[in-house]
Amino acid sequence: MNRPDSAWLDRMYNNRALVPEHAAHFSRWSATSAQARNAQPCTLDLPYGPSRSEALDVFPAARTPAGGAPVVVFVHGGYWRSLDKADHSFVAPALTAAGACVVIPNYDLCPAVSIPEIVLQMVRALTWTYRNVARFGGDPDRITVIGHSAGGHLASMMLSCLWPLHAKDLPGDLVKNALSISGLYELDSVMRTPFLKESLRLSPAQVTRASPAWLPAPEKGVLYTVAGGDESDEFLRHNRLIRQAWGAKVVPVCESLAGFNHFSVLETLTEPSHRLHRLALGLLGLEQTPSR
Repeated sequence: MNRPDSAWLDRMYNNRALVPEHAAHFSRWSATSAQARNAQPCTLDLPYGPSRSEALDVFPAARTPAGGAPVVVFVHGGYWRSLDKADHSFVAPALTAAGACVVIPNYDLCPAVSIPEIVLQMVRALTWTYRNVARFGGDPDRITVIGHSAGGHLASMMLSCLWPLHAKDLPGDLVKNALSISGLYELDSVMRTPFLKESLRLSPAQVTRASPAWLPAPEKGVLYTVAGGDESDEFLRHNRLIRQAWGAKVVPVCESLAGFNHFSVLETLTEPSHRLHRLALGLLGLEQTPSR
């Protein structure tokens, strides 16, 4: 890509500056997440790795069919440097009501760790899920990863993972499908964005290792990529980029949803009448994916 100037990169990637009302979104997420944890069964802070932050929450499906419910692993965003799983419990109720078991992991944040290290933490979270989710009524053979922003990047990295190389008991198609909401698929532009440099501390080698669009297309599973229509030109470029890189067979859905910004688009995941929610249910096998 052409090397744009620093001020332009900051404008394109600083979503909090682009959405002046972002604090209201965060406040709403926090309040509705607390309500979700209080209103339905859940098991919190289960460790999946050696770090204190390597813990996850499980929200069982409202109804568990024979053989177990499909599983959603939801990965939060925050540019790999902020936010917490506790801010995102709000995504669980609509999905559990539809019949999914929801797992929400935390991870260590930059600059304490690097982005490739966070990717490996998510590998451990998915490994834990595969080995343990049946105890909560989930079907380990029906795992879909959904992520927002940096979490969308991590979700697509999980679809690319060579699972048997991590552990011999893991199937190659451990992650059946992924849905990335406002995801980031190449990290070179992110590395060059001034307001992110100090905290992310990306190196060219890390960019090469952790840019999904620069990796081979996954041999199994599909990725749906969605962004808000009101997001910056760069986020809309990223949304198109992964389909260009991986092809329409692997990325059959590549859409921008008109009228939504970087934060409001995530909230539509919780609305049963909205296309994003229906796309998620389609990946989970809980509803046929609708046409536009």
